[in-house]
Amino acid sequence: KREGESIMSNAQRLASCITCHAWNADRSKVALCPDNNEIHIYAKKGNKLEREVILKEHTLVVTAIDWAPKTNRIVSTSQDRNAYVWNLEGGRWKPTLVILRMNRAATCVKWSPDENKFAVGSSAKIVSVCYFEEENDWWVSKHIKNHRSTITAVAWHPSSVYLATGTSGFRVRVFCSFVKGIDQRPKGGIFNGKPAFGAVQVEYPCGGWVHGLAFAPNGATLGFVTHDSRVSFADCASGQVNSVAVKNLPYRSCLFLND
Repeated sequence: KREGESIMSNAQRLASCITCHAWNADRSKVALCPDNNEIHIYAKKGNKLEREVILKEHTLVVTAIDWAPKTNRIVSTSQDRNAYVWNLEGGRWKPTLVILRMNRAATCVKWSPDENKFAVGSSAKIVSVCYFEEENDWWVSKHIKNHRSTITAVAWHPSSVYLATGTSGFRVRVFCSFVKGIDQRPKGGIFNGKPAFGAVQVEYPCGGWVHGLAFAPNGATLGFVTHDSRVSFADCASGQVNSVAVKNLPYRSCLFLND
């Protein structure tokens, strides 16, 4: 920044309201929803972001986007209860419908670290764990149903076989998300629950609904932020939770930079 230059002078307004966004691997492009049923992809050109393309497939507001860094695939979810996986083929983004089997809006989505499956939370109190079925050439899903409220956030364990969920019911849970034929079966580890799909491994009560959560890179710690303006860290081996109350408004998301 040059002397006397305002920090805000580098800000660029892309929409009056952005409901969700995701960056590509090298942060040269961003996909966002401007509070409607469209996904706009912008690319960095010099000091500016220029719109490259508008993806139109959803019929209601897009609620979540995630961009896989290795495969360069985009997954999007919407209030229309659908999800699409977007593949860049011949310079054009091709959508593939995902069979979610939901009767309420999708609320959040995340690719697994292996990028061979992704999780979709919903207000139907279920999580769809989606994976590609080679035989039928489409994306299918299995449901994790042990929730009593809307799923507000999801996060994958580095192993890709455990999934953490945060809800509006003041709960964080970790489930086994092992899918036969897709994952390697977990052999022991820090969780002592049954190694079967949908089995609860651990549950943490919270003081407010959960805004965001993330595992540390080594998978030993789960962090989450809640609406009571707390940042919490759960030791996955012992189950002990340490919380820090902050003076400001609640944080909306969290991310580990290192272990």
